[in-house]
Amino acid sequence: MLKKLKFYLIGFLPGLIIVFFILNKKGASCSYFPNDRVIGESMTKEVSIPTALKAQLASQNIDAKYLKDSIIAKGAIDFDKSQAQKQPFPEYYMTSPEKNPKYELTYEKTKDSVVIKTFKKLN
Repeated sequence: MLKKLKFYLIGFLPGLIIVFFILNKKGASCSYFPNDRVIGESMTKEVSIPTALKAQLASQNIDAKYLKDSIIAKGAIDFDKSQAQKQPFPEYYMTSPEKNPKYELTYEKTKDSVVIKTFKKLN
């Protein structure tokens, strides 16, 4: 029994170290919490901003890239205020950043894009 455990550890530990370094370099993550899953899926889609909101965002020097990379990526979804089961597309309410929020927004997650519905800068 001790011999089997020794052979197991001889293979398992180096394998674990190799996998850790390979996945760490690729930036892989394995978070299955609902907030992380929704934001992760939203980050793979193109951000679409309606014309009415473009002027508001431009006045605050916020473009689509900043909105996606800094606001949505660091946000927290409030599932109580969201309509995650809405058909045909779910609508999410988000505050960003997660701690001490400065922005709140709602967006609709379509098949190919994230459509910003409302955007508000908090005090």
